[in-house]
Amino acid sequence: MTVEKMRDYLYHLPEQFAESLKMEFDFAGDYRSAYENIVVTGLGGSAIGGDILRTFALQKASIPVVVNRDYNIPAFVGEKTLFYAVSYSGNTEETLSAYRQARERGAAIVCFSSGGELEKMARLDGKPVVKVPAGLVPRAATGYLFAPLALLLEKLEIVAGARDELEECVQVLRDIRDSLHPEIEIEKNPAQKIARELKDSIPIIWGSSGISEAAALRWKAQINENAKSPAYYHIFPELNHNEIVGFEVPAELVSRLFVVILKDRFDHERVKRRMEISRDIIKQRVKGFIEVESRGESFLARLYSLCYTGDYASFYLALENGINPTPVALIDYLKGELAK
Repeated sequence: MTVEKMRDYLYHLPEQFAESLKMEFDFAGDYRSAYENIVVTGLGGSAIGGDILRTFALQKASIPVVVNRDYNIPAFVGEKTLFYAVSYSGNTEETLSAYRQARERGAAIVCFSSGGELEKMARLDGKPVVKVPAGLVPRAATGYLFAPLALLLEKLEIVAGARDELEECVQVLRDIRDSLHPEIEIEKNPAQKIARELKDSIPIIWGSSGISEAAALRWKAQINENAKSPAYYHIFPELNHNEIVGFEVPAELVSRLFVVILKDRFDHERVKRRMEISRDIIKQRVKGFIEVESRGESFLARLYSLCYTGDYASFYLALENGINPTPVALIDYLKGELAK
């Protein structure tokens, strides 16, 4: 897998949303019901769509969305649960285990995958499979692994506005990539600037609860997988009740931390103030900090604008480190050991 592979994946993310908007969900009529909860089960790149769906649904749905990253499923899952099983490869062992348990509990299951064992089981069980294109790596398929989840909820009349927000996503991300792709010189490329700042540091990503928290997680995971670097994240206001105290010792380590604050104009006014005070507390102790502002009008456009900048920053950080961002050799090794 080449460096160009990940570059192309990133560039074509807006088209994933555009393609997802063409999906029909012919089975939706059989899935309209008075659900009490929604569970999205998945891991890694196949789970981040669930996190985004959860925060989107906080503003739109009258029932909760829970993200499950485990072999086992919550005790409340039952016949009144809409259960999304998401695995890009279709072979994620935790997701397959969760699927079997949801099937036994009588949950209404919909699978999202490019194929694999999950598709085979679902077809045998008569469960619908929303097929997404194969040939990507899971973390690069976030458009395909989120947009269909939200569009189906809209089709089921559980949320409203998903299609409109995703249409804006396409336009906002296309506009953003015009300033992020490699042909844009570093002085005019915010993602390259961020990567240059993050080099030889330990990134700490701060978001806000219910707004940019999924984007903060996405930044952390993308830096891990693309740049092969440690990174950590937390969210306001919770981090002001614990993490903010942890910037004192060891001073040498703290001095290598670089804090990225993800900001949105709809952050709670008290959270905005907390961001300012927190920045002032740490600015003399850490290597540096940078603030990234969301773009767009709708929630999904603003959230994905933050994610997209982080995706590109992690790509450029890999290049700064002389690393190919595409393969994840340690994850492949771990899966090989588990298969023995």
